[in-house]
Amino acid sequence: MISRTEKAANYVILLAFAAFALGPIVTVVLAALGPNDAGDTSGFGNFAEAWKIGHFGTYLRMSLAVSVSVVVISVLLSVLAGFAFGTMRFRGSGILFYLFLLGIMMPSEAIVVPLYFDLRTLGLTDTYWAVALPQVAQSVAFGTFWMRTFFRAGGRDLVEAARLDGASTRRMLWQIQVPLARPAIVTMIVLVFMWTWNEFLIPLVMVTNESLRTAPLGLAFFQGQYSQGFTLLAAGAVIVATPVVILYLFLQRHFIAGMLEGAVRE
Repeated sequence: MISRTEKAANYVILLAFAAFALGPIVTVVLAALGPNDAGDTSGFGNFAEAWKIGHFGTYLRMSLAVSVSVVVISVLLSVLAGFAFGTMRFRGSGILFYLFLLGIMMPSEAIVVPLYFDLRTLGLTDTYWAVALPQVAQSVAFGTFWMRTFFRAGGRDLVEAARLDGASTRRMLWQIQVPLARPAIVTMIVLVFMWTWNEFLIPLVMVTNESLRTAPLGLAFFQGQYSQGFTLLAAGAVIVATPVVILYLFLQRHFIAGMLEGAVRE
């Protein structure tokens, strides 16, 4: 039984951490809404000005295209691979799974240079695929580990029961397992979208064409070339961060449920 003093202390600690986390965000938003250094715009006019001179429309479209593609491809491959590793037994599965884990343990900074030369040999640098494909590979590594954990917890019993009823492997996956795994899949979607949207190093190295810049990369160039003062830069940062915030707000219940379920299964 938690006493009132302990409960009050918990709330105080949580409020302190919330204030510490939200403080920088509130500061940036207030700066974006304030008058700029030239004094000719303020409020939402700063966002319009930053959008115009920073070309954020182009950058956001590129980021959205890359993020959606990476999420769709990596989630599909992760579900298939996680189902195989979590419910099936086949020769070499352990070694193959640990090879997948290398994608989680290997930082992108360690592979981006040789990856650049590999993609240049294939003629893919400075293209959309040079930005998307490396992030698909990284996301599949995490997604396979994530979905294997879910399917392994209770998937084999369900598979055996469905197999006794004469269900095919395809039906076991898409009609039985995937509906049960919806919280885990939604959590993976949010995480992969967030990581892909915020990725900076891979687009910086792989593309030079301005039309192929992602939103975080465009924000960096906006800071160095276009922005005069902190106000418009803050407005640009809010523009770049808004899609991730919106996605999380729409899926937060499923995201939290998936994280809690994953923690319980672990």
